[in-house]
Amino acid sequence: MRASIFFAALLVTQTALAADKTATDAAGRSVSVPEHPERVVVLHEPLIGVPLADLGLAPIGSYGRDDAGKTLMSVGFYEAVLGSRAPSPLPKGIGALGNLDLEKVRALDPDLIVGTEHDLDKAERLSTVAPVYLQPSSTGLVSGFAAEGMLADLVGRQEEFTARQETYHHRVDAVRASLPVDPNCQTYLAIFLTDQINAVGEMSGAIQAIEDLGFRRADLGEPGAPSAFGSTLLVPLSAEVFGRLDPDLLIVMNSYTGSDRDEAAIRARLDRIVPGWDRFLKPAREGRIVFLDSAEVTTPSIASALNTLEAFEEWAGARQP
Repeated sequence: MRASIFFAALLVTQTALAADKTATDAAGRSVSVPEHPERVVVLHEPLIGVPLADLGLAPIGSYGRDDAGKTLMSVGFYEAVLGSRAPSPLPKGIGALGNLDLEKVRALDPDLIVGTEHDLDKAERLSTVAPVYLQPSSTGLVSGFAAEGMLADLVGRQEEFTARQETYHHRVDAVRASLPVDPNCQTYLAIFLTDQINAVGEMSGAIQAIEDLGFRRADLGEPGAPSAFGSTLLVPLSAEVFGRLDPDLLIVMNSYTGSDRDEAAIRARLDRIVPGWDRFLKPAREGRIVFLDSAEVTTPSIASALNTLEAFEEWAGARQP
């Protein structure tokens, strides 16, 4: 009898071990993670939470939300990016941004916690609750929606990622055919407005979609200006550099820290930063400008890339005679 109990316990232990795998994260740490985690807490909503939810794995906890899942930020990225596909219920809060509440994390009983390489200082504390995996998130380490593919490998959602990719590639072909010009050999520059003008780096669904359509990034056109886009999402541009830009297509979006992100709000903010821009900037004068909602398109997810394609399709339709 005792032998039977022993072997049964051994079988359970071996099954549990077989359900784990070892992954090396962005900090070079070897982390034992579940093959198919079900209760994931994320330390960054747009960079980690949205791509996971796009794969059908809804996080149970996320920064910047209250106990009922209501966003405490200026925008709820799950809702803005995923629309009807947003998690339901929405993830519960684990503290205000930059103010982790360890007890709230513990109460959620996660089987995996996922952050970025910038969360290394929290990893040791959080590891007392569940395995902590740090996902690469910086330009130069990952681009476009490659982060979603890496997360799919981490959580065993490769099939879901492949299916999303197939949907996306069909949309790329359809939208490319609708554009007023052949995007191959056409240049673009994506601009993000805060209190200044910033060129957008590589890590977003928007950039993936724009380049998959065939556009290539324009040279910033100034000696000494950054030709590589560093380790962050944004690269500041002076008003003088901006005024001389003439890409074949200019993409402009407003900061998602405010609620006004439509074309009128973007134009108003540009008027404050560079008065008269729409009179002297050639892409604006010639109708070679696309306005995007930053909250919908800047996450590193296939969903953001699809939102970008939809905006391009609408822009192309508006240009039809």
